[in-house]
Amino acid sequence: MPSVSHLHSIGELARASGLTVSALRFYDSAGVLEPALVDPVTGYRWYTDEQVAPARLVAGLRRIGMPVPQIATAVRAEPAVVHQLLDTHLRRLADGLDDARREVDRLRALLDPTPPTATTLLVSPAALAAALDAVRFAVTVDPEMPMLAGVLFDVETDGVRLVATDRYRLALARAAADVDGPPVRVFVPVALVDQLRPLLDAADTWPVRLTVAGADLRVRVAEGTVTGTALPYDFPDYRRLLRKAVGERSTARRIPVDVASLRAALADPAAPTVARDHDGTTRAVTVLGVDDRGGLRLLPAADLGTDALRVGVDGGYLLDALNAAGAPQLVLELDGPIAPLAVRRPDDADTYSVLMPIRL
Repeated sequence: MPSVSHLHSIGELARASGLTVSALRFYDSAGVLEPALVDPVTGYRWYTDEQVAPARLVAGLRRIGMPVPQIATAVRAEPAVVHQLLDTHLRRLADGLDDARREVDRLRALLDPTPPTATTLLVSPAALAAALDAVRFAVTVDPEMPMLAGVLFDVETDGVRLVATDRYRLALARAAADVDGPPVRVFVPVALVDQLRPLLDAADTWPVRLTVAGADLRVRVAEGTVTGTALPYDFPDYRRLLRKAVGERSTARRIPVDVASLRAALADPAAPTVARDHDGTTRAVTVLGVDDRGGLRLLPAADLGTDALRVGVDGGYLLDALNAAGAPQLVLELDGPIAPLAVRRPDDADTYSVLMPIRL
C-alpha cells in the first residue's frame, strides 16, 4: 500500500485535474475514479500520480457532456476505444443540435408567423402510389390517437418522404419529385390519403401535382383534384425515433427471407407462437430466431432459451409489413429480444418498416 506522503489529497487532485472536490466524490461513488487509499478513521481520499491523467480525462469528458457509463468505460479503455466513444458522442451531439434547431425554428414560427409560402411538387403517380402502399398499414386505427391518424409528407428539395406510425410500428418510403418551393412537412389525414390512392392507379403517366400552402393541400391527378386540410398536430420526430430504434446497430443480424415462404409460415394455423399476458389478456406472440444455417426460423416456446437473437413480434403486424413492402425478397434485421425488428427491401434503402418488440 502506498505511503500517504506519496499520494495526493482530494483537493490536490481537484486542482491538478480541473474537477471539483464534489465531482471527485461523485465519481468515486459511481465507480469511475476510485481513490487509491481511503483513511479508515478520517475518511480522507488519497490518489496516486498515475490517477492525475485519468482524472483530467474525466474532467474533459464531463465538459463535453458524455454520460457517466461511457466515462467509466473510457477511463479503463485503450486509446482506440476512447476515440470510438468520442466519435459516437460527437454524432449524438450533432443529432441533438439538429433536433434543437428544428424545435427553435418551430418556436420562432409560432412567435412570428409569416404568410404561408406555397410548395409544389410533381411526382410520378406510380412512385407516389408505391410509397403510399408501403406506409399506409402503419397508420393508427385507434380513435383515441387522432394525432397519428395520417401520413406525414416530408417534402425535401428533390423528393418527398412518407412516414406513418401507430407507436407499435413505423413505416417509411420515398418518392423522387421535382420540387418548386421551400421544404415543408405536412401531415395528411388518412381520409385524404385513401381518397387520393385509387386516383393514382388511373393516372397512367400523368404527373401528380401536389401543392402545399400552409395547412391547405391541393392534389391534381390527371383530370381530378383532391383538396383538404392538414392535421393540426405535430407529427413525432421520426428521425429521433429511428435513431433510438435502429441507429448504430453494428450487432444486428441481416437475414434474407423469401416473402412468400415467410407469409405462408406465419399464416399456417400450426405456426409456433408463445403465449404472453398483455393488459389482462393473453396474446399469441410470434418469436423470430436464427437457425444453424443463418436463416430465419419461428421459435416454439421450448426453444426460447437457445437463440440469443430472438425477437417477439405481433405476427399480424409482421404480415402487414411483408405485404406492404411489395417485394418478393426482403431482409429482416434482428438485434436481440428488446431491440425493434427492421423489415427492409434489399434494393431500396428508403423504404422500410420497424416493428416494436414484444417482451418475452
